[in-house]
Amino acid sequence: MPTHESFKPALPALLAALILSGCALGPSGDAPKVPQPEHYAVEATPPSIGPDGARQQFVLGQRAVPQWWQAYGSPDLSGWVNEALRHNHSLAQAERSLAGAKEQLRGQIDESLWPKVDAVGQATRQRALGLPTMGPPTNLYNVFAGEITASYTFDLFGVERYANSALAAQVDAQSYQFDAARRTLAANVVITAINAASLRAQVAHTERLVALADADADEMQRRAATGAVAADDVLAAKANAQSLRAGLPGMKSQWQAMRHALAVLMGRTPDNAPADLDIAALRLPESVPLSVPSDLLRQRPDILAADAALKVAAAQEALATAEMFPSLSINASFGQSGFTWPKATGAAGAVWGLGASITQPIFHGGALRARRKAAQEAYLASEDNYRQTVLNAFQNVADSLVALTQDADALQAAAAARGHSEQSWRNARRRTALGAVPPSFARAGERQYLNARLGEIRATATRLADTATLFQAMGVSIDTPAEPKKDVR
Repeated sequence: MPTHESFKPALPALLAALILSGCALGPSGDAPKVPQPEHYAVEATPPSIGPDGARQQFVLGQRAVPQWWQAYGSPDLSGWVNEALRHNHSLAQAERSLAGAKEQLRGQIDESLWPKVDAVGQATRQRALGLPTMGPPTNLYNVFAGEITASYTFDLFGVERYANSALAAQVDAQSYQFDAARRTLAANVVITAINAASLRAQVAHTERLVALADADADEMQRRAATGAVAADDVLAAKANAQSLRAGLPGMKSQWQAMRHALAVLMGRTPDNAPADLDIAALRLPESVPLSVPSDLLRQRPDILAADAALKVAAAQEALATAEMFPSLSINASFGQSGFTWPKATGAAGAVWGLGASITQPIFHGGALRARRKAAQEAYLASEDNYRQTVLNAFQNVADSLVALTQDADALQAAAAARGHSEQSWRNARRRTALGAVPPSFARAGERQYLNARLGEIRATATRLADTATLFQAMGVSIDTPAEPKKDVR
């Protein structure tokens, strides 16, 4: 632990170093350099993905539009996102907290710029002990006093200035976090609506599969009565039908949970959830803007928040250094005082005072140096946090691009499987209508088609949702839409 003998000589040396460095009490707070990848993923992103009719094009260097969800071509979906941005209570809470932080910053800055002026009024009755040899043993008297006091501390080495800078950067970080919350809310509404629509379609197709399985079981039962099939075949058909039926409750539960989550995101009660979208009616965004890495650093709120946190740490390090140097304060007071009200309000009761004080820390048990060292370590930690946040952002975009590329391949394969099975089903229906094959052949073809269609629905929903994830990963700020005007006619 440093002693005051070792601390005092260090102050002039530190002061001289600061003067030579242009009075820089702390680091600049500029973001450190980070490596810029040539392309986000391990493999370069192709300019377009998907087959004709479901092709997406990546436009490198283009900035995404703020209301990107309109690219899905659904007025209902756009309305739901706008409603959520206006009425989501978690978002409103974050906005109120941000407004309060701005007011706190305004108050701290105003307090540091102007002198503090206070008015004090006092009226007391006191009992004091007297001297036994001089007068009564106790004295009773009144005191009336009123004064105005003013004080001001000169910010010689920037204590107040750096404190204001730190709080301002904290408000900036909170603002970026609020922006990130809006982007996340918009993406969550889109993804939740897509998943709900997908589950609704899956439930409908699964219910049809259960009906077909029941029809097969009934046919097996009739054939078993004539001895055409064994009893084990009947049991297998019934088990298949019940197995399909057992999967329906969980799927329906997920579907309803998605609807409830969507309602809550929009600020509604779960029972007031909107009707589901038609998954087939949603349009896949054909053009997906892809920001270059250097632009991503300037538009993703999480990176901007990390940069603001770096500036907070820089200001706090400078503040910890400034607290090691002298502070100068002046104070003044003027008022009236007396033991009776007439004397307190008269000319004889006028009192005033004027003074100045300068404080130089000499020995604080090493606390000042420790705080400065802690602030320096915190700044270095903020630099590492910024670098890691940037790398995480690059990874987020890379994962989203790879997922979309794989989604396109999966959807193409699923669509081809659905097309082949649908054609096979149609052939089976025609042969059944001609009496060439029994009805079970047509049901088998329909089952194959429904299973292929389920795979296509899941692949479609995944690609639509991953597109929303990539839009969010680009980090484009969005504005809260205004309330629609009501018709007062």
